[in-house]
Amino acid sequence: MKILFAGTTAHAAQVLKHLVSSKHEVVSVLTRKDAPVGRKSVITPSPVAAVATDLGLPVIKANQLGSEENQLIADASPDLAIVIAYGALLPVSTISIPNHGWLNLHYSLLPQWRGAAPVQHSILNGDKVTGVTIFRLDEGMDTGPILSQVPTEIQAGETSGDLLQRLTHIGISALDECLALVESNLAVFKPQVGPTSIARKLSRSDAKVDWSANSVAVENLILAMNPEPMAWTLLANQPFRILSARASKVHGPELTAMEVGSVFNFNNRIMVSCGNETALELVKVQPSGKKEMTAGDWFRGLSGSVVFYG
Repeated sequence: MKILFAGTTAHAAQVLKHLVSSKHEVVSVLTRKDAPVGRKSVITPSPVAAVATDLGLPVIKANQLGSEENQLIADASPDLAIVIAYGALLPVSTISIPNHGWLNLHYSLLPQWRGAAPVQHSILNGDKVTGVTIFRLDEGMDTGPILSQVPTEIQAGETSGDLLQRLTHIGISALDECLALVESNLAVFKPQVGPTSIARKLSRSDAKVDWSANSVAVENLILAMNPEPMAWTLLANQPFRILSARASKVHGPELTAMEVGSVFNFNNRIMVSCGNETALELVKVQPSGKKEMTAGDWFRGLSGSVVFYG
C-alpha cells in the first residue's frame, strides 16, 4: 500500500524507519514545523523530519492543516495514512483524503488516557497495566473505533522513557498485523467502550515533588517525569532534580518527628521523609549547576541538616 506517515517525536521516527523497510511504500511524511530546541533555542527539525530527509522522503511541515497541505497530501495519492504523536488534531477534510482513512497508533488502552501524555499519566496514576491501541482516526481526540489493542504490564521501576520505548516495539508489531488486515479488507473496527480519562500534556510545574504525599506516589511521579520534564524540588531556593528513587519500607512513628522533605542516612541509604510516615530512597540526583550523581556521593559532600521544599 501507499502510505502517508504523520508524526513528530523520536519514537514516531522509529516507526517511520520500520515502515520504510517494510513492503509498503511511504509516499510522503507530515510533521510539525521546525521549532526551537534546548537552552539556546536552536531552530531544529523534528525527529521525524530529520529521518524523512535522510531517507529522501517528501516532507510536509505544518502545525495546522488547510487547503494547501491537503492538496500536497492528495497529490501523494496515499491508500492509507498512519499517525503517531503528530501533535495536533486533524480536520475532517484531511482525514477523508486516503481511501482507507487514517490509523492512529496510541500508547494506552483506549478509552483510558486519551491525549498527549498517556505513558506519563499511566505511571503517575500507578496503573499496573497499559498497552497500545490502533484505531481509525476521526475528528475527536483519540475517540475513533478500535482495530487492535495489545496490553502489557508496567514493570517495577519502569520510567516513562523505558515504557515508551517498549511500547514502540509492541506498537510496530501490532501495526504490521493491522496493515495486513486493512490491505486484505479484513479489518474490523469496534467502538470504544468503558470509562474515559484524559492525559493532558505535563509541564515542569507538574514535575515538582510534593513531599507531603506518600513515598509510593512520589516514586510514581519521579518515574513518570523521567526523562522529561524530570522531577525536581527546591534545596536552598535552588532547583534540585531527582532522576531516580524508590519507595522504601522504612516507615512508622519515628518519621513523625521529622519535617517532610528531611534528608537522612539510614544504613548508608539516603532517605527523604514523606507523608503518611513513609520514606523515599534517593538513587540518582542532580543538584543545581552540577552533573548527575549518586545520592550517596551528593550526601557525603553535605554539612548540616538538609530539607527539601516542594
